[in-house]
Amino acid sequence: MKFTDGQWLLQPGVVAHYATETYAVDVRPDQVVLLVTTRPIKHRGDTLTGPTLTVTLQSPAPGVIRVSAVHYVAGQEKRLHVPMPGASAQSLQVTETDRQLSITSGALTVDVKKGEGYGLVFREGDRVLTRSDGRALGYLQTASKTSYMHEQLSLGVGEYVYGLGERFTPWVKNGQVVENTNKDGGTACEQAYKSVPFYLSSRGYGVLVNEAGPVSFEVASEKTSRVQFSREGESLDYCVVAGPTPKDVVKRLTALTGRAPLPPAWSFGLWMTTSFTTQYDEATATHFIDEMARRELPLSVFHFDCFWMREFQWCDFEWDRRGFPDPEGMLARLKAKGLRISLWINPYVAQRSSLFEIGQREGYFLKRPDGRVWQTDLWQPGMAIVDFTNPAAVAWYQSHLRRLLAMGVDCFKTDFGERIPDQDVCYFDGSDPVEMHNLYALHYNEVVFKLLQEVKQDEAVVFARSTYASGQRFPVHWGGDCWSNFESMAESLRGGLSLSSCGFAYWSHDIGGFEGNPPPAVYKRWIQFGLLSSHSRLHGSSSYRVPWLVDEESCDVLRHFTRLKHQLMPYLYASAAESSATGVPMMRSAVLQHPDDPACATLDRQYHLGDSLLVAPVFTDSGEVDVYLPAGRWTHLLSGEVVEGGRWRREQHDFLSLPLYVAPNTVLPWGAETEKPDYDYAQGVVLRVFALDEGHRARFVVPTLDGGVAARGHIEREGDSYRTVITEGALAQWQVEVNGKRSGVQSSADRLDWTP
Repeated sequence: MKFTDGQWLLQPGVVAHYATETYAVDVRPDQVVLLVTTRPIKHRGDTLTGPTLTVTLQSPAPGVIRVSAVHYVAGQEKRLHVPMPGASAQSLQVTETDRQLSITSGALTVDVKKGEGYGLVFREGDRVLTRSDGRALGYLQTASKTSYMHEQLSLGVGEYVYGLGERFTPWVKNGQVVENTNKDGGTACEQAYKSVPFYLSSRGYGVLVNEAGPVSFEVASEKTSRVQFSREGESLDYCVVAGPTPKDVVKRLTALTGRAPLPPAWSFGLWMTTSFTTQYDEATATHFIDEMARRELPLSVFHFDCFWMREFQWCDFEWDRRGFPDPEGMLARLKAKGLRISLWINPYVAQRSSLFEIGQREGYFLKRPDGRVWQTDLWQPGMAIVDFTNPAAVAWYQSHLRRLLAMGVDCFKTDFGERIPDQDVCYFDGSDPVEMHNLYALHYNEVVFKLLQEVKQDEAVVFARSTYASGQRFPVHWGGDCWSNFESMAESLRGGLSLSSCGFAYWSHDIGGFEGNPPPAVYKRWIQFGLLSSHSRLHGSSSYRVPWLVDEESCDVLRHFTRLKHQLMPYLYASAAESSATGVPMMRSAVLQHPDDPACATLDRQYHLGDSLLVAPVFTDSGEVDVYLPAGRWTHLLSGEVVEGGRWRREQHDFLSLPLYVAPNTVLPWGAETEKPDYDYAQGVVLRVFALDEGHRARFVVPTLDGGVAARGHIEREGDSYRTVITEGALAQWQVEVNGKRSGVQSSADRLDWTP
């Protein structure tokens, strides 16, 4: 939201009161409280009228400083904030002079200017990260007497801003206005299913605006050298997160807001769905599954979308017996084929649902101020919304999911949760509906995920569309409704990179696009992109997404890249375990992986999958693609070609290839299984060595299916000889590969000296 009219004037009707002077300081063990005036205090008469601001500085984690600014402490409804399960009050190191107060937590220090000329300077050592300068912190009122608070943090020359949730607009957010409000808008607009009020700077720090309610960001769009964030009301709360690298920022952020549990290995395989409005029943689903098997197309998860339930009755969690007369038997038959089963759900209950009367009677739904159930015809006729602040409603909702899990279902696609009313509605616990609008999706996914953890233990996974800050704790998330074209494929990637910059470790998208029918080239290129994402799902709106209905070559492409992903699973699952442990996402931007390479700062059409794989999806009919390789010797995984980096390359690829490069000095564990993602990764693994420099030691980890370590070790090169040392665990029937040549099979050795 803009409050100024150019550089000199305010918008008509706006009155601004800017932080001007730090008048008093109260230093306590775990916080510093500042009395900040909005005009210079020259004499006692200047103290008689306000407003003043109370600014509190705290640290919820080492290297994180929280700033809370308040005008009227009792002047608004209770604010809700970003969940921070990792927060704990830190003791502050405070030094003070006549003109300055310095407050340090871990690597981060904030310098507070005392007296006239209020300002905050955030720094790591001598390196200034950002600052709140003159006319940055402000309390504003409009002609309608609506109050706002805003803060403006500085941007340096050449500094870029990323993140702010799953944003499909340009990857670099400079110049954009971003409204932090969850909406169901699809991927082709500025709206977001997953708003996260966090931005990551290319200079190696982050800012988390610690608000649940709507926040408006002006990213170098109102003041070209500042990021402004504002919201209606009497207070504003934010945290500055230290680096020094972007990865370090994400690690600190997720240590504070929570990290993603490791999804089960089977969830990394191919998911196929019935699609949305297609006509399907048990025979249709079984036909597609059997045809996938006949064509040797590996499949791990089958998903039943909305119409597994009867029309007009969503969600009653009852199978439509017209198409599924024996759901228990059907699930048993499908699971006998080696499949996991996913079901579509949402948090809405239609008026025709058999559960509506129960929910109305027991008070399980959101209500209007007069006590009536809040209803709408949008999405489902007469539907109500489950109130997850009511413990009884949570238990009721979970009881129906528990019944489905007992029937043989493995996981749920938690759709919707964005169109939640923010006025004229009451929550069971009394929460302000404005504050709850974004948090609703978070509570919804938490309710489902925690039940899965209870029933499935370490195999809990959801496929979620909406969420909010800290929602990475309930994986996996997918990108929502996209179109079936290259432009939408590219915007989906931008959304995923933006979300992962906010600490979301796992992300997926609808292979082929959701709306429309993908042309063969789009479908096949999206298969490549999809199978080289953390999670991979074929899904569409009104047409089946099975490959043979596109063209026969699509079957070859799907088979090739599904099998490739399965063989990459020892590497991918080790990367996933690391992501869950550190918070650094599996799928990450070039700038996150290579922050010191200026060419990576704006790249949004390629990404890293773990530390060692660089992927550049193809967005053209012709197969032409531009890819940037950072410095070093990169090896194309599919062709074996070794090329020098530090430059751009224009390449041409058929549908069985794309730019897929292995980083220099990599040992890539290569699995023995092509038909499924969950197997014994230590059995028959090949340790593939890529561009290992002489005298260099490259480490590797081969994981177990629970995310532990089956074996850990390193390979080092001396001249033409390669020494492999296993320092932990053991491998069975393993080999080493260098330049396409393989050593003999090793049975139980923990060391191999080999010259190819």
